[in-house]
Amino acid sequence: MAAFSAVKSSRLISWRSTGRLQQTLAGCVELSGKTLHSGKICEVKIWPEFAGCGRYFDFQSKLVPASVDFAEESPLCTTLCKDGFRVRTVEHLLSALEAKGVDNCRIEIKSLDSEVGDVEVPILDGSAGKWVEVIEQMGLKVAVDQSGNSCDKLAPYLNEPMHVWRNDSFVAAFPSPKVLISYGIDFPQVPAIGCQWFSSAPFNGSFYAKQIASARTFCLYEEVERMHDAGLIKGGSLENAIVCSVSKGWLNPPLRFPDEPCRHKVLDLIGDLSLSATSGSQGFPVAHIVAYKAGHALNAAFARLIK
Repeated sequence: MAAFSAVKSSRLISWRSTGRLQQTLAGCVELSGKTLHSGKICEVKIWPEFAGCGRYFDFQSKLVPASVDFAEESPLCTTLCKDGFRVRTVEHLLSALEAKGVDNCRIEIKSLDSEVGDVEVPILDGSAGKWVEVIEQMGLKVAVDQSGNSCDKLAPYLNEPMHVWRNDSFVAAFPSPKVLISYGIDFPQVPAIGCQWFSSAPFNGSFYAKQIASARTFCLYEEVERMHDAGLIKGGSLENAIVCSVSKGWLNPPLRFPDEPCRHKVLDLIGDLSLSATSGSQGFPVAHIVAYKAGHALNAAFARLIK
């Protein structure tokens, strides 16, 4: 993490009650599909879990907590690794679980042709929309512990501003009684994208489902060959990403929102900051988050400050 700068003190965060009880799914939900980087078919089943267990992946009977303690830097996605077992591209799924309040769950993941010790969450249509759809169809229930008791849901509240940055990119947070998000991106060399800013109303699961979840991942057409040569986006297509050319603009319109790229960055941010959660708590801080040109690595650095 030497490439990042951060401002931190032990007084910045207070973990306090949200006034709500921890939740889990009312039953199992399942989705399968092609993965973005490996191009293989993967199946995910999300099972209800006891209060206090939090969210974790079950891969080949090895448990990998959805915690920033196990996040490792990887190109173009967020990867969790424990004891040599890796789960890649977790950010969209975790974003939906965090935003929709699924505090505790076991995420069983498998691939018929995966390499030993390595698996990837399906990319689906490049957004979190399908995850939100199956979560809403199944519904939630109050999670109880193994003694049958419900548990209070905690969240990190900011007492002072905090931030991390690298060059001209940053993630900052300011004390606020509600969750607010402001996010900016800048692609001056790509006229169809340019500089965009998105700001949320007071953030909740309903706002996320309507305004964020369906925003798809995006890439530049001129970078596709380089990414292929690096062994990435083997499963990428116009069906699971929006692709923009510097000279020709969007190759697979229409966009779902005029600022869809910026909204997708908000989606990623929520998924990455969910990794601050432990024991069924809320990972995303109750604060006004302001981010600019932040990627997965910078998001993870900020999540470590919260944790």
